[in-house]
Amino acid sequence: MSRNIRIGIIGSGSNATRHAAAYMKMNDVELVAVADLVPGKAAEFIEKNGLTQASPYESHERLLELDLDGVSICTPNIAHHRTSVDALNAGKHVLTEKPMAVTLEQAIEMVEASKRSSKILTVGFQPRYDPNHKEIKRIVQSGTLGKVYHVQTGGGRRRGMPGRGFIRKDISGSGAIADIGCYSLDLAMDALGYPKPLTVSAYCSNYFGTNPKYHKDADRFDVEDFGEALIRFEGDVVLNFKISWAMHMDTLGPTLFLGTEGGLKIEPEQGISKLSSGAWDKGPGSITLYHDVMGHPTESAIPVKSHTLDIFYEKVRDFVVAIKDGKPAPIPGEQILLNQAVIDGILRSSELKREVVIELPTFS
Repeated sequence: MSRNIRIGIIGSGSNATRHAAAYMKMNDVELVAVADLVPGKAAEFIEKNGLTQASPYESHERLLELDLDGVSICTPNIAHHRTSVDALNAGKHVLTEKPMAVTLEQAIEMVEASKRSSKILTVGFQPRYDPNHKEIKRIVQSGTLGKVYHVQTGGGRRRGMPGRGFIRKDISGSGAIADIGCYSLDLAMDALGYPKPLTVSAYCSNYFGTNPKYHKDADRFDVEDFGEALIRFEGDVVLNFKISWAMHMDTLGPTLFLGTEGGLKIEPEQGISKLSSGAWDKGPGSITLYHDVMGHPTESAIPVKSHTLDIFYEKVRDFVVAIKDGKPAPIPGEQILLNQAVIDGILRSSELKREVVIELPTFS
């Protein structure tokens, strides 16, 4: 495709600002329109961000009537499904922010719409563009660890509870698990090649969010601020997952891959504040390979790559390149559906207080 790519943005919150900034750096993109259902908000967003060529709309349906190649979905979580399906049915390529949806059923409908329309459905997991995340995946998939049978991932924040719609189930669907847990799940599942999840046994709580001592809007807080789960995958692999928005601890531990020939430990980069602890959050602090050399237990440090790559920009750019060159979705919806299936399973298991089975469709 030789002409410029015509893009619309649905939603005008903070993520939309980042998407707009990325598109504005690209000489081959025209940012044509912004839609937000709050009257006047799209117009205000356009003026604030200097999008002189863009037109405002108060419904995504009106925006989708335009001649667009693709859209960025930057709405609250609860609207990812409807806006994505509508955009795909209208013949537009879709980059939706994470989490993919609120339920597994919604994610399935999104993938089905993508297949019917033959349009891209890609999901915004920018940590995948971190060179260190790519190195972790390369090591795991190289066979160096042998048969990987156990993974531990997660992390979280000692203090990091957001506000606004993030803490309301009717807007976000869930809390810490959908907000940041999806990143750590993607780190592990992507490195493993995205195996099919089979069962989940989980626990969630919100002792911090519902306590006025820790959150100013405790009376409105109805999502989880902590979750943990044991997830079984096809191929005889088990994943121990833990995530938190708030806790009285500095870390929930490193990310671990245990294999028959070696193990990989990824310690989080905590940074100056030491309030965050996840290998997906600010990148890894250290990567260590545990293996035997001539029968001797050995530890080998894998150099952490220092970089200045704008991984958010890379995510958006990859979407544009895929449209231009007719390439597959950079981070396919059909793959991230498995991530959503795990999240859905965690929430169901926690509510039912028992293990649940994950049932997935077969796509043609």
